[in-house]
Amino acid sequence: MNKKFLMLLAAASLLAGPSFAQNPPATDRPNNNAVNSSGQNNSNKPVEGANSFTEGQAKSKIEEAGYTNVTSLKKDDNGVWRGKASKGGASTDVSLDFQGNVNAAK
Repeated sequence: MNKKFLMLLAAASLLAGPSFAQNPPATDRPNNNAVNSSGQNNSNKPVEGANSFTEGQAKSKIEEAGYTNVTSLKKDDNGVWRGKASKGGASTDVSLDFQGNVNAAK
C-alpha cells in the first residue's frame, strides 16, 4: 500500500509542479508609448490612429525634430498631420502621427 501511495504522490507532484504555461507578469507600462520623446521614432512611416495633437502642437513636434519652415499642415483621414518643411537646406514633405513619430516622405 505504501508503494502505491508513494507512486500516486509522485505523479501528483509532477502534475502540480511548476506551471510552464503561466503568463509572464505585466510590465509597469506599455512598450509602445502614446507620445515618443523627440528623436525616438518607433516607426519609419506614420502610424494611423486618432491624433489629439493640435496644429500648433504638430508644428512644434516637427520643429523639435530639427525641421524649419513648417507649412501647409493638414490632418488626413488616418489621423496623420502632413505638411512641408525644410531640413539641411532641402524642402521635403513631413508627417507626424498620433505617437509623435516625425517622418520625411520617402
